[in-house]
Amino acid sequence: MKRSGIAPGALPLLGHALPLWRRPLEFLSELPDHGDLVELRLGPKRAYIACDPETTRQMLLQPRIFDKGGPLFETARRLVGNGLVASLWEEHRRQRRMVQPSFHQARMPKYAELMLKEIDQELASWAPGHTVDILQAMHDLTLRIAARTMFSSLISDETATKVQEFMPVILRGVYVRTVAPVDWLHKLPTAANRRYDYASAGMKHVITQMINDHHRSGTDRGDLLSMLMSARDGEDGDRLSDEEIHNQVMTLIVGGTETTGNATASALQMLALNPDVERRMHTEVDEVLGGRQPSFEDLPRLDYCYRVLYETLRLRPPVWLVTRTTTRDTELAGRQLRSGTTLFYSPYLLHLNPDLFPEPERFDPDRWLPGRNVDLPPGAMLPFGLGSRKCIGDKFGLAEITLTLAAIASRWQLRIVPGEPTKTRTAPEMTLGTGPLTMVVERRVSTRPTTGGPSESAPPPSRGCPYSRTDESQG
Repeated sequence: MKRSGIAPGALPLLGHALPLWRRPLEFLSELPDHGDLVELRLGPKRAYIACDPETTRQMLLQPRIFDKGGPLFETARRLVGNGLVASLWEEHRRQRRMVQPSFHQARMPKYAELMLKEIDQELASWAPGHTVDILQAMHDLTLRIAARTMFSSLISDETATKVQEFMPVILRGVYVRTVAPVDWLHKLPTAANRRYDYASAGMKHVITQMINDHHRSGTDRGDLLSMLMSARDGEDGDRLSDEEIHNQVMTLIVGGTETTGNATASALQMLALNPDVERRMHTEVDEVLGGRQPSFEDLPRLDYCYRVLYETLRLRPPVWLVTRTTTRDTELAGRQLRSGTTLFYSPYLLHLNPDLFPEPERFDPDRWLPGRNVDLPPGAMLPFGLGSRKCIGDKFGLAEITLTLAAIASRWQLRIVPGEPTKTRTAPEMTLGTGPLTMVVERRVSTRPTTGGPSESAPPPSRGCPYSRTDESQG
């Protein structure tokens, strides 16, 4: 029988804003002790967080009742407009139909080709013995990949610098407005509020400029923006308006850079902290690639690389806290909820639950070997969400990060500079990552000779690897 409870420690006016601000991950990890659905206070308002897989799954598989909403999406909607991430159920169905073809499996080889050009350019800039801020490097790389695949040409250096300046400010501001949804507080002329307003306006200007440039050229470049401009709804034949295109582009840039860059940096940190795992991945990369650059066709054979990535997404999911809102009076985990109630779910809370994952703090890619998770309840592993609102770019992101890890492993070995932090960053931001991470790059030579194609001795594709399938079913 499901239990509902109340989180302790709420303060007058602030509610649980302080623990969500000062120690959010520890606070979340304590909540399952109080029930399967736990009441929180966000300022003066009540909210609830799902603390077990079944309750979370029930919420995510009923999107008409538990729709996108709550302070997270209200704040996100001001930033990205009514795009895929923030749109409500009915509008989301229409948008998803029109945007989904851009991420069809048949388009992935071309995307991978563009990804690899940017990956190769980044790695060619490294030198033995030099130090690299890996988080910044991976954010820059994912931004360039997003630009390539969405706009067919690189964002200018000046624009890229602006976006790198804007994104951390925006994401921190969104988080603050989520845990403390007090409108007047965020309208005060403080330095933080001014920075957030400036960054939000700057991002909107960048995207508007790209769309206008595309209109002026009138050329179908075969990129994502061209597809959005030519997309038609299969049911009524409608096109996306310029405002809708702006919202989708804004959504995909925000969603496709910060989270992917954080996940890549986290995986590289985990490899450096776990030498045995790193050696096994190097062995696989040498077997499959033999010293050459990876390709899309290699992905099904890079099974251990994929498991390293998936375990990273378990231990450090970039999207770690998400909100929903009820569209009508309903019941969840035995608790009656009024229409308009804010709910949360947290992949981090689930992924670090010792009742679901033994020794949850241990980095163990072999958790994801076929047959190892037969008792794992559905909804326990949710790096991309679940149901009709699951991340539209999940396979894109998995392919991008796996290719990046394999390309790095075939040429370089990374070492954490002594004194650098090795714990999960707990600062209040919308995505979870390493924080600034300085690493030393050292040249690595493959143990197998370079080949012209996939290695004949490479291991066969694993059933646990998603790249050769058209539907990602894990989670």
